Amino acid sequence: MASSSEILESNLTTTKNQEKKGKLDDYPSGEFEFKKPGAWKSFMVKLRLLTAYPGERVRKGSVLNIKLRGKISDQVKSRFSSGLSLPQICENLIKAAYDPRISGVYLHIETLNCGWAKIEEIRRHILDFRKSGKFIVGYAPVWHERGYYLGCACDELYAPPSAYFSLYGLAYRIPFFGGVFEKVGVEPQIQRIGKYKSMGDQLTRKNISDENREVLITVLDHIYGNWVNAVSQSKGKKKEDIENFINEGVYQVEKLKEDGWITDIKYDDEVTSMLKKKLGIAETKKLPLVAYKKYSRVRKWSLGLTGGKDRIAVIRASGSISRVGGSFIKPSSGIVAEKFIEKIRKVRESKRYKAVIIRIDSPGGDALASDLIWREIKLLAASKPVIASMVDVAASGGYYMAMAAQTIVSENLTVTGSIGVVQSKFNFGKLHERIGFNKEIISKGRFAELYAADRPFRPDEEKLFAESAQDTYKQFCEKAASSRSMSVNKMEEIAQGRVWTGNDAASRGLVDAIGGFSRAVAIAKHKANIPHHKKVTLVEVSKQSLSLPQILFRMLSSTIGLDTTLNQLYDGSTLSDGVQARMDGIMFQGSEGSSLADPIFNLLKDYPSFV
Repeated sequence: MASSSEILESNLTTTKNQEKKGKLDDYPSGEFEFKKPGAWKSFMVKLRLLTAYPGERVRKGSVLNIKLRGKISDQVKSRFSSGLSLPQICENLIKAAYDPRISGVYLHIETLNCGWAKIEEIRRHILDFRKSGKFIVGYAPVWHERGYYLGCACDELYAPPSAYFSLYGLAYRIPFFGGVFEKVGVEPQIQRIGKYKSMGDQLTRKNISDENREVLITVLDHIYGNWVNAVSQSKGKKKEDIENFINEGVYQVEKLKEDGWITDIKYDDEVTSMLKKKLGIAETKKLPLVAYKKYSRVRKWSLGLTGGKDRIAVIRASGSISRVGGSFIKPSSGIVAEKFIEKIRKVRESKRYKAVIIRIDSPGGDALASDLIWREIKLLAASKPVIASMVDVAASGGYYMAMAAQTIVSENLTVTGSIGVVQSKFNFGKLHERIGFNKEIISKGRFAELYAADRPFRPDEEKLFAESAQDTYKQFCEKAASSRSMSVNKMEEIAQGRVWTGNDAASRGLVDAIGGFSRAVAIAKHKANIPHHKKVTLVEVSKQSLSLPQILFRMLSSTIGLDTTLNQLYDGSTLSDGVQARMDGIMFQGSEGSSLADPIFNLLKDYPSFV
């Protein structure tokens, strides 16, 4: 029997959790409500569609065809950009729900390379689309846990008899290069601040630390538990049955149909024939499909979905954080502080915007750049409501940016926190000796050779190196504590470089509300005193724009395979650039083998072959 103190502690914990939940529920949900257009609005939409530009014309009775595979970016893509865009996928589903020319959606699902927060956002929009009464059918020739998470949200899900699938669970795979560097004569010298700050472990250790294992087990439990819960609700199955199925190691498609995981076994042409029959189209005729990229050109205005006079600026921040931009050959693809700050200042100085949403998808990067951006967001938040909306990851420098906003919104499975810093240098002394390389240094000043790459730190250098990182961490913690209205000591308990998923971050005061972009918009309207039923115009401030020479160069480099190599070399080269407020470069994998590792590890693993 529990003691009175245990019962009291349990009651206090329950009360605190209820208070925190109540605080989260104070914010508007932003839930999608499908409202069937009236006669006048329907007439106006038909009139606009009749006069639409040629590129926006869609045949009546068409089916929107979206192929979900590979990487999904949170950036709005230009016409000349390749790949999938999360905001455009979501917008296409909203447009299709109201477009009288669209009868339904045919979703092709394959291996996806993105985080769980983006998957959650797409799944939410699939369920929202279904509220329109139109069909959404999934076809999955190659799929894993992420793909099935989306597929089971569709009305129906089909797979060919030869489908490649695996529902075997989730796993972290973390490579360690400590032994490799030891053999080749390279000594990484890493200074980390924070008990759980494991960035650099892969360079110095040969195995995982207890602290890192603790964090990864917690994160993995949350992702796995969320997956089981969502699938359980979609398929009407008990959680125990789903876990038993995963542990059974099923590899036969017939078993999927037999146990109700998919609707039926069909090839693509058979699903197409089924859709023709559903739409009353003769078998001899072609199914009118409209591709995702073409449908992205359809303006919301033509469907009567444009907003009102009140404008909300949307600034997207994706990738690693650096201070300055790249070159013409390799323009920076991440968050460049000097360019990002220009956008923030323009929005701050403009009277057009009632509120601002900063959409963050970043593991961090340069600590100075993060702080400079933090300052500008803080100034922006002093003049108008600023909402930080987190995507897959907003950790370290990414969280540093977010904490300057008045309200932070996170997905349930967003990886956030990691309030800590790391800096590093490499000692190549032994390697240089082995290969006969020598470099002479002539210096003036006690610490002029602090970052010399051919020897380890002297004791006084190591002390200075550690103290500079500690000072950056102290500033980070103090600003985080101030922004979240808690004491520095309290912040220290949840900082220490530890990452949290959205719900855990919310329960510890690092996040204000759980939800996606639509909830961030609803909260921005609320903060700006705009009635919830009133439409607003969302203005994408950070839309991609490339010059014609850059477009031509990208097309050429992509054709000859240069783009991947240049990306890796550029992204990987920033590891030792000053103090880093950056999340760990771990690999997270499901059975599909996709990786979220920092590109530097792809380069380092091949390094021994060059020596």
